[in-house]
Amino acid sequence: MVLLNLLTLGLWSKLGRLTHYAFDAVLFSAFLAGMKRSTGLTFKTDKVGGDNKEVTKWVEKYLGLGEWVLDQGAAVASTSGWFERTR
Repeated sequence: MVLLNLLTLGLWSKLGRLTHYAFDAVLFSAFLAGMKRSTGLTFKTDKVGGDNKEVTKWVEKYLGLGEWVLDQGAAVASTSGWFERTR
């Protein structure tokens, strides 16, 4: 592992840290999606970007990723034998 870190000039350890941060960001986005579905509270994307439509678009894509992750998680859970739909 040390040799790999030397050959990649230390980028190997930074890749793990970047992966960890990306996973945390997706997890937080899924949390916001779950909050939206269970309570109806939505995140005001226009407050983040202000007049900048590009920032607003990226925030909406980020929140859409959380919605997709939540949908995929529900689909996997519904096909497994470990979960039961009660409603």
